[in-house]
Amino acid sequence: MRKILRVIDSISDWTARAISWFCVALVLVLVFDVIERYAFGGATIWAYETAVMLGATIYVMGWAYVHRLREHIRVDVFYVHLSPRVQAIIDIIGTLVFLLPLLYVLLDTSAFYMVRAWKIGEVLSETYWYPPAGPFRTMVVVGLGLFTLQVIAHFIRDFYFIVRNKAYD
Repeated sequence: MRKILRVIDSISDWTARAISWFCVALVLVLVFDVIERYAFGGATIWAYETAVMLGATIYVMGWAYVHRLREHIRVDVFYVHLSPRVQAIIDIIGTLVFLLPLLYVLLDTSAFYMVRAWKIGEVLSETYWYPPAGPFRTMVVVGLGLFTLQVIAHFIRDFYFIVRNKAYD
């Protein structure tokens, strides 16, 4: 089990390093668009939609890494003052009641739209560029899948901590 959890962690780490290059691409696209708009008087129709797709991909592919490091946003007014065991109990309850059901709905819905996008050749129509929607929708499903794996890994670690009162790794 430890090996499986380490593999999940390493996938999250590797994905974060790979996707961090999308940040460079996003900055380059935005710089190009700003120069095009203000220096040459015209905006490109593809830059806005490319920036949105790159930004959303960075977010969704980064969720697993953020969860791995437990750096997600949390209201720590009371939580931080609790014992680690009580924190783990709260994390398990929150994961079972809120996070896993939400991830199920998100994965199910996004997988449906991904398959549909590839079947019908859907294009994104926010601009007149009309890029294919399939690759972007696939990245959303992959990101949610990786996030779900990381959530399960943390759930196992928290459950072990509650039962044995020591860290799993």
